[in-house]
Amino acid sequence: MFQRRHALILLASSCALPSTALAAPTRYQLDPDHSHVGFKFKLNGIAQNGSMPVERADITIDPQNLSTSRIDVAVTAARARTGLVFITQALASPGVLNSAQFPTIRFVSRRITLGASGRISDGAQITGDLTVRGRTKSVTLQAALYRPRGTAPDDLSQLDVVLRGGLNRHDFGASGFPDLVADTVILDIRARINAAK
Repeated sequence: MFQRRHALILLASSCALPSTALAAPTRYQLDPDHSHVGFKFKLNGIAQNGSMPVERADITIDPQNLSTSRIDVAVTAARARTGLVFITQALASPGVLNSAQFPTIRFVSRRITLGASGRISDGAQITGDLTVRGRTKSVTLQAALYRPRGTAPDDLSQLDVVLRGGLNRHDFGASGFPDLVADTVILDIRARINAAK
């Protein structure tokens, strides 16, 4: 349901976040019921999907200078799930996520490169530090920020954040089952945020 609703948001370009609607940087709080991390990988050449809940998100948006906005997202790796129990168990194992020892995955933004129109809603990139299994590496994710469909242009009380990108699991030591699992993992982070009161 969330993916279907998000597809409608992407089609509604008129709902893109305006760059000057707020007077000052605004901090947002996570809506955990509408936030998760989807991920894709190949097992024995067959595409697999999984998800993890977003544990927390500390997001500050400065509409006067969007490139200085900040994102800090933590994901509960210990609650990662796939469609098959044996894959979920392998994912949590010491050779992959080792979620018993490292239950959280974290992404902290360091640099935001805006799209051609100077907005986050149309092709921005966010470079930041991704920490998995206690290892931190710099990654660059494609980013988008939208108001929910049907909201007024000056209503930024609720926003949807989307971060997408790929990583090599071996960079983080998640090298278990190398003969079965492909190197690349695709991330799709979706967070609903509400302006802090």
